[in-house]
Amino acid sequence: MNDLSPKGFNGAREAHEADGMGSSPAKRGRGTTRSVVKGATTDSEAICGAATHGAAPSVSASRCHLPRKRGRNPSPHTLRSIADLGNAELVSRDRVSQLEAVAARYAIAITPAMAELIDGDATGPIARQFVPDTAELVTLPEERDDPIGDHVHEATEGLIHRYPDRVLLKFTGVCAVYCRFCFRREMVGQEGAGVLSDTALDAALAYIRSHTEIWEVIVSGGDPLIVSPRRLERLMTALGAIAHVKVIRFHTRVPVVAPERITEALVGALKASGKTVWVAIHANHAREFTEAARAATARLADAGIPLVSQTVLLRGVNDDAETLGALMRVFVENRVKPYYLHHGDLAPGTSHFRTGFAAGQDLMRALRGDYSGLCQPTYVLDIPGGHGKVPVGPTYLRCTAGEVDDPHGGTHSLR
Repeated sequence: MNDLSPKGFNGAREAHEADGMGSSPAKRGRGTTRSVVKGATTDSEAICGAATHGAAPSVSASRCHLPRKRGRNPSPHTLRSIADLGNAELVSRDRVSQLEAVAARYAIAITPAMAELIDGDATGPIARQFVPDTAELVTLPEERDDPIGDHVHEATEGLIHRYPDRVLLKFTGVCAVYCRFCFRREMVGQEGAGVLSDTALDAALAYIRSHTEIWEVIVSGGDPLIVSPRRLERLMTALGAIAHVKVIRFHTRVPVVAPERITEALVGALKASGKTVWVAIHANHAREFTEAARAATARLADAGIPLVSQTVLLRGVNDDAETLGALMRVFVENRVKPYYLHHGDLAPGTSHFRTGFAAGQDLMRALRGDYSGLCQPTYVLDIPGGHGKVPVGPTYLRCTAGEVDDPHGGTHSLR
């Protein structure tokens, strides 16, 4: 038996309490009937992604929502219920009863750092990502519980082997925050969620050991950086002993949404002898990079850990060129290389977030024309059903015609 999940560590409650994240999400019963239709305190340096040295432009007025100070102290605890949100004045009293149905189906968690950014800005880009909406109760026919086909490629419990040279390990089913557009929302934060059991983790590690084609292990979940440094260190020791694994990558929201957790001990735990460790940081709006988030990101970068970004293209959050460009610049200014811009997945109750592909391609053309090459993510789609990730950005070359388009729409002959 491995020593990664000590006996007695059972479910989300211990996952949160042992690691300083507060209490577990409330139990929720998931009914089978769904409606189906067709069709870091905020400061001046963090507002709208303006870098301390002024490199990033201001975000357009439609996306730049400045928090209004109410003269009250924000909650020091993560908000985990509709009642918590009402008490914090993040939702109006008349919406509380309407939103209870959302809370009964999907987990809620808003950390103090994100709650403070939302304060006084209930319809802004930060609130839209984390505050429940009754639109989540509307499921379109094409939406699915497992939109990217994790279960199709599940080699052992919690271990996804979708691509030949890498696996994804769902080390925990708990997150610091629960995004309203999450593609694993039917799994994360649900009753009984926690770190993988001893048995499941033993099986996953045995599978990795026996498959020598696995070059990279992606540690995800849930969010693996809510797990204690002690458990992370034990996981890294186990992976470090597998000779053919060369790269270990962590996918996380924690440096932005709970930056206080990026301690010296946690950074130190993200090391394994002979392995290269990468961290992919998920953020969707430049304002998420508060002073504390910048400091947390710097702690990772200063430790020599290469950083890349993940962003989801979200209607009403980052679907204009100025807002998206500001975010990419803030990533680069904080030593995070833009990596993926994800087209919204077909997760249930998320249609109000998704844009069209043409809109995403137009945004990529705008970034290519007006922003540094360092600021260019790859626009990708996870093909529904588990068929893999592919780039869906614009194309510029017309081979048959011998022509190429420039980012501003001009066409040029290559002959």
